[in-house]
Amino acid sequence: MKYRKAIYPLLFLFLPLKSIAQDNLISHQIGAVKEVRKIDHVIHFATADNQDVQISVLAPAIVRVRIAAPDMLVSPSYAVVQKGVMDFNKMITGEKEITLLTDSLKVVVQKNPMRIDFFNARGEWLDGDAPSLGVSRQGEEITSFRKLTSDEKFIGLGEKTGPLNRREQSYVNWNTDDAGYGLKADPLYSTLPYFIGIHSNSVFGIYFDNSYKSFFNFGGSTDGTMYFFGAEEGAMNYYFFGASSVAGQIRDYTWLTGRMEMPPLWSLGYQQCRYSYMSQQQLLGVASKMRQDSIPCDVIYCDIDYMNGYRIFTWNPDTYPNPIALTDSLKTMGMHLVTIVDPGIKIDSNGYLPYISGLKNHFFVHYPDGRPYTGSVWAGRSHFPDFTIDTVRKWWGGNFKVLTDNGVTGFWNDMNEPAAWGQDIPPLVEFGKGGNTITLKEARNIYGMQMARATFEGTKTLLNGYRPFVLTRAAYSGIQRYSAMWTGDNNSTDDHMLLAYRMINSMGLTGVAFDGVDIGGFTGNPTPELMVRWMSLGVYTPLFRSHTAKGNTSHEPWAWGEGNEKLIRHSIQLRYRLLPYLYSSFYETSRTGIPINRTLAIDYTHDNEVYNTSFENEFLFGPSMLVAPVASTDKAEQVYLPSGTWYRFSNDEKIEGNKVIWAGSPLNDLPVFIKAGAIIPMQNVIRSTVDKGDGVMNLNIWYGDMPSSFNYYEDDGITYQYRLGKYYNRVINFIPQDHEITLNSVQGDYGTRFHSVELILHGFPAGSKYTVNGHPEKSFGNGSVQTITFRNENGEISVRW
Repeated sequence: MKYRKAIYPLLFLFLPLKSIAQDNLISHQIGAVKEVRKIDHVIHFATADNQDVQISVLAPAIVRVRIAAPDMLVSPSYAVVQKGVMDFNKMITGEKEITLLTDSLKVVVQKNPMRIDFFNARGEWLDGDAPSLGVSRQGEEITSFRKLTSDEKFIGLGEKTGPLNRREQSYVNWNTDDAGYGLKADPLYSTLPYFIGIHSNSVFGIYFDNSYKSFFNFGGSTDGTMYFFGAEEGAMNYYFFGASSVAGQIRDYTWLTGRMEMPPLWSLGYQQCRYSYMSQQQLLGVASKMRQDSIPCDVIYCDIDYMNGYRIFTWNPDTYPNPIALTDSLKTMGMHLVTIVDPGIKIDSNGYLPYISGLKNHFFVHYPDGRPYTGSVWAGRSHFPDFTIDTVRKWWGGNFKVLTDNGVTGFWNDMNEPAAWGQDIPPLVEFGKGGNTITLKEARNIYGMQMARATFEGTKTLLNGYRPFVLTRAAYSGIQRYSAMWTGDNNSTDDHMLLAYRMINSMGLTGVAFDGVDIGGFTGNPTPELMVRWMSLGVYTPLFRSHTAKGNTSHEPWAWGEGNEKLIRHSIQLRYRLLPYLYSSFYETSRTGIPINRTLAIDYTHDNEVYNTSFENEFLFGPSMLVAPVASTDKAEQVYLPSGTWYRFSNDEKIEGNKVIWAGSPLNDLPVFIKAGAIIPMQNVIRSTVDKGDGVMNLNIWYGDMPSSFNYYEDDGITYQYRLGKYYNRVINFIPQDHEITLNSVQGDYGTRFHSVELILHGFPAGSKYTVNGHPEKSFGNGSVQTITFRNENGEISVRW
């Protein structure tokens, strides 16, 4: 009895705890609306289950929904740059629902239970909560369950494997170093949680701004009844986009999260990389060979072996004894040096200043008791900077002086998921300080982005008016403001090559327009045929970089035999010929967010063939060039051409679209097609972007029935003087109904490098006679291609036929 008397109080004590534990395992759906208030433009709904639901409008087609307990602190957004809110046009309160109106959206809030639906201005339903589940909590986890239509498709989420259409797929966001990742691997290196839904000739978008580990399920394993997304902790904090087109969606999303600056022109040239060029002499030998073999190149990379014992912000005194002489030599060849940096700071108190100053100032992430977290990476036992703190970012940026003072202009951020041997950093490791302290659970997904931010801001200051080039592996939404991205440690296979373009196209949907892959594959050895094919696709990749791991076959163009080097040289030369078109396309991206590589779902959203797995890799390079990636083993491939008229780029064959064709695809002729009416400025071959060239613009126009225009843009390519009006901006128009081509008057105060225009007309009516500003001009050529040359004056130029 004594035992029983002793245990009864314990049972009584434990029962409530057991009940609480069970309660945490049971899901709870958001309840009925009990109170509605408006506070500083934001509509607050208090619910029966003690949730504060905030609905606000940032722009007519952008509405934010935040659902959390009233006492949950608002986490700062590392992605969103637009903080202002505005009033809804009208709030209509009914017995069972409340309607909120903007110029573009109608938001209907059902009161009991609380559910939210979104309609466009025409009253057509776009998206909304699943009636039975709505927003649900299970312990700390929060999930939004949403209605799913039978014809609904989903695109986006950035750097993800799988098909273009995410329907019936599921994904996790937890930035992960996955070397040699598989074709279906998930998660990978970045978190870009924005997607676009497509159904019933309508589109909508959702950006889920929660940096905890998150998940998305687009109708997989739900019997097609609903889709859902959520996070392990934090608020249900999402932005709903109601723009009526995919292009409009991207414009609004990048308005919210920011757009990229104009990149350095040299970063759009060919970039040669490997792990590693083991000495200064070896690297210079590669650069010299590029010039000797007449292969255009702008960038050479140093991987981790340039450092002294893998210590960040050092040079190896034995193998890289004179870095300024190295970069000076590269400069005479028209090349830039990019060096790698990892976040891990080696524990070394013997004169290693980044470690000593970081430790002294408490700049490293730490355990709850204040001890710096230690993880092992290439440098051995290391500490990791806390990039969530502004003073740490400034300290990190200042450390780049040892690189910039030695002529380095590009900065490659790696291992920043963050990665450490073992891949399992304790989740209680802390970031921030004071009331802003968070743990790895909330910080992991934004760590790489904040490292890239610190790198960009620091080097931008140190370069004193010159544009830095920053490249990152890990990222979070908004990374486009600071850095280019690449898709990490891929494999040397045809399937990985094709996957790469789906990934790049998807990243473009989420604001990341400057992106690329390790051409040839980082892991393994490509066949010569695969290398040649991949380099031909590199022409149409925003970041054109070849890279491979230590111990693999060399990836330099001459490593594949004389015949293959010739094919690779031709591909690289074509890239340089296309730079006027590409740089102008980047200008459009900087203004609108529309990516360089554009999945066909942007312009042909409701064409089901676009999502066919046989054609899902196809994309537009800029506004007018359709590229069909093809395996290196295929000498012909089926290609889908959307509606309209198209021309084969290599031979001007004219083809009517809205059909599948068999396209020859030998290694020397990648299937590339030009949209009728396309305006594509090109130039003659140069060896690097430093070269002025011959001063002749090759202005190509392919005949079509519909008018078109192209915004040609030029500046010095290296500084920020374009922000002060030092640019050359000219709209070029093709007006077939008036038999006229116009080059509008130049805007801006920068002098173009092209003193004359060689107008190359493809498929124009046979026998046409041409005038330039009313004066007859003789055309040259035969067959379907005619050429007219005239002086490139700043005033309006009219060409008529």
